[in-house]
Amino acid sequence: MSAPVIAAVIWALAASATAFLPMRRQMVPGLALLVAAPVLILWIGAVHGWVWAVPAALAFLSMFRNPLIYFARRAMG
Repeated sequence: MSAPVIAAVIWALAASATAFLPMRRQMVPGLALLVAAPVLILWIGAVHGWVWAVPAALAFLSMFRNPLIYFARRAMG
């Protein structure tokens, strides 16, 4: 397995572990995962091509849809 795939597996495990935390304790690790995900997706795309970066991006959007909708609404006013 390549380094980006191993990092993606660790990221997914960390996201799953964060989901088990109480809501008030999810903010800090959730924001760290939210910031790290685009970097990881770009790394996967650079090493394996866009064909694998697209499913990674869709999985990211699926896992973080509620926070992303919240930030989008807040940015729009």
